[in-house]
Amino acid sequence: MEWTLEVVQVPVTDLDRAIAFYRDQMGFTLDHRTTAGDMDFAQLTPPGSGCSIVIGNPAQQQMEPGSLHGMQLVVSDARAAREELLGRGVEAGEITVFDERDGGTFFGFSDPDGNSWMVQEMKVRAEHPLIPRKEVTREQ
Repeated sequence: MEWTLEVVQVPVTDLDRAIAFYRDQMGFTLDHRTTAGDMDFAQLTPPGSGCSIVIGNPAQQQMEPGSLHGMQLVVSDARAAREELLGRGVEAGEITVFDERDGGTFFGFSDPDGNSWMVQEMKVRAEHPLIPRKEVTREQ
């Protein structure tokens, strides 16, 4: 049996501000925003990821905004990813190389509430993504 991690709740104080950060500055896709009764939440997915984040209510009822730390994104080129985020107004930390082998290069950033993320460079993802890319044909 396969077990896949597909959604992680990220606690935030202001849903609209968080959507703007993750969609417009981070480049995540807004999958949906749902309002039903007391519930108001959104699901966003990083490009190429099989795991999404959910922000807003109910996540904010279960954790304090800004209390999530150590989330990790993986990119094939940390320097290019950092420059992209800086260009979008994200305050990204400096790149640190802990190990010269693939997977040993990192930088971090936080969302407006203080939830912190790490970005790990794995050059192998350029040629071997975890989720295979669809081949685009002329019929599509």
